[in-house]
Amino acid sequence: MTSIIGGTLPYKSPEKAIASSSYSPENDSSPVDAVIFAGTSLVLGTACRHLFNGTRVPYTVVLLVIGIVLGSLEYGTNHNLGKLGHGIRIWNDINPDLLLAVFLPALLFESSFSMDVHQIKRCIGQMVLLAGPGVLISTFCLGALIKLTFPYNWDWKTSFLLGGLLGATDPVAVVALLKELGASKKMTTLIDGESLMNDGVSVVVFQLFFKMVMGHNSDWGSIIKFLVQNSFGAVGIGLAFGFASVFWLKFIFNDTVVQITVTLSASYFAYYTAQEWAGVSGILTVMILGMFFAAFARTAFKGDSHQSLHHFWEMAAYIANTLVFILSGVIIAEGILSGRAISYKGNSWGFLFLLYLYVQLSRCVVVGVLYPLLCRFGYGLDWKESIILTWSGLRGAVSLSLALSVKQSSGNSYLSSDTGTRFLFLTGGIVFLTLVVNGSTTQLLLHLLRMDTLTATKKRILEYTKFEMMKTALKAFANLGDDEELGSADWPTVIRHISSLKDLEGRQVNPPNGYEAGSLDPTNIMDIRIRFLNGVQAAYWEMLDDGRITQCTANVLMQSVDEALDLVSTSSLSDWRGLEPHVHFPNYYKFLQSKMIPRKLVTHLIVERLESACCISSAFLCAHRIARQQLHEFLGNSNIASTVINESEGEGEEAKQVLEDVRNSFPQVLSVLKTRQVTHYVLNHLNGYIKNLEKVGLLEGKEVSHLQDVVQVPICRFFVLVF
Repeated sequence: MTSIIGGTLPYKSPEKAIASSSYSPENDSSPVDAVIFAGTSLVLGTACRHLFNGTRVPYTVVLLVIGIVLGSLEYGTNHNLGKLGHGIRIWNDINPDLLLAVFLPALLFESSFSMDVHQIKRCIGQMVLLAGPGVLISTFCLGALIKLTFPYNWDWKTSFLLGGLLGATDPVAVVALLKELGASKKMTTLIDGESLMNDGVSVVVFQLFFKMVMGHNSDWGSIIKFLVQNSFGAVGIGLAFGFASVFWLKFIFNDTVVQITVTLSASYFAYYTAQEWAGVSGILTVMILGMFFAAFARTAFKGDSHQSLHHFWEMAAYIANTLVFILSGVIIAEGILSGRAISYKGNSWGFLFLLYLYVQLSRCVVVGVLYPLLCRFGYGLDWKESIILTWSGLRGAVSLSLALSVKQSSGNSYLSSDTGTRFLFLTGGIVFLTLVVNGSTTQLLLHLLRMDTLTATKKRILEYTKFEMMKTALKAFANLGDDEELGSADWPTVIRHISSLKDLEGRQVNPPNGYEAGSLDPTNIMDIRIRFLNGVQAAYWEMLDDGRITQCTANVLMQSVDEALDLVSTSSLSDWRGLEPHVHFPNYYKFLQSKMIPRKLVTHLIVERLESACCISSAFLCAHRIARQQLHEFLGNSNIASTVINESEGEGEEAKQVLEDVRNSFPQVLSVLKTRQVTHYVLNHLNGYIKNLEKVGLLEGKEVSHLQDVVQVPICRFFVLVF
């Protein structure tokens, strides 16, 4: 297997091969023991997730500590963990590049695919700054400090090699932490995207300095060629796999298994093609692929398929995270215990803590130097967010794998064995310290900066929702509280068993009372506009599932909502503004309507644009009508609800005018559009009817397959015609 650092690595390092040979024969080790370690890790991970749920201790930190304990017990004793110990050694002896190839594609694709495309577009400038100049600044700061203060007599290239290895945040660690802590969407997108991008860039920088250390040519021409080839090559391969996969998905109808398999195989094949065949960054390739899917394929998954895809990748990421962090702890423990001559020296631990301070200092320098530019791009950056951005620079499995690669490649005239062992010791220590110190205190820091508090409006909505929960519970009790077989139930006892309802009984909370004339402040209105637009977007998803709008139309509509969400604090509802270019007709359309050109030819030339405009306008009106109804039911006739509803009705006037113009000029277009919508809706309804008959037991498997085939054929033909 081709190494991520450019050379062919053995399956085991010489040290590990000796260690393995010393215990395998007498302890009867078997390759199947690897399954024991994987199963034990998942059981321990599940137990920790359950026990530490709701605490301030991040799940990933607990996993790392468990891995260190297991590694210490196995490598610090005379093989006292038995079969589990055999499994630990088997996993620990796996080539680090194989570990990256197994775990990274799933983790990176899940993270990039789940990111908000609109927010990526807004934050892309900040991400590029932190991933480009930011990685270089961090690498050179760390390399210079290591060269000038560490007593290891390393040359500049070796110092910069360690600086590049530690210069970027690790997406595996950062993504897991942010999802667990529930950071704001803007901060999550920025830190998540930055960690994905700069990890790919840092691997490229690491490869560059590794080649220099190993004696390769290092003139400026070869350096620039290497960087350009890795960066643009990764982007090209990611886009190529994205186009091919999305094109394939267009021909898959209501087959969730095949759709999920396409995404899974595309992520792994893209990583392998980039990393092993083309010799470019596999991390950047998978990141580009995931973002491409998020931008152009999200609407290809509808209804149950969308939920199934989400649950599959969430589960895959959970399993990969659990194994990666426990294995990282094992590697750290083994690295410290195997390099006892180094780790047992007191000054080695002192320099480890000094390096941790250097890592934090370099991160401060990066954010501080780039802060004026970060404030001008995207959503901007305030001082509180800059502190979180600085403190969330975690290191994880990728850095450990690169350090393992260095250790396995050491023991020659370019890199001594002591240098390789020190790399692993220092990197393992930094991974542990950033995860334990930074990771476990990030939530506390968010609290101290008051970035996790609810606004007065959200608190009011939360209180009212709790009151509505009580009303819903009463309705459920009325439906199920008495029946012929079991008799009646006791409501006070029900209340005692449902703790969330104990404090609500007898209370009356009415949010309109908090939104009367005196409460029309910008914060309240902004919050209700956001909720209203979220309802509009949810209505668009419902229409897509029902087949009333196409994927292309859904993408346009949802993008308009994303753009309007950015403006809720400064202007009224404005999602129609993003739709105007798609519904207004060019001036030459008026010429086509003149009597000089045959009517049938005109209709043929402009029918596609007219259908798209009508579909967008009708979906806009329908979604706003649904959202207005929901808002009225939730807030009643309050002033703030009336304000937002009036804004929505004002936006709908232009959409109505578009439909009226088409109805007067080309009435047959509306008829064709409605016919298509009804056709697809009926076919979908029939498909659901067949599934329901199977669910209640009135149809068997073979009968269901036959009927579904009958319905699927016209659906497939319909999709080919539409798309």
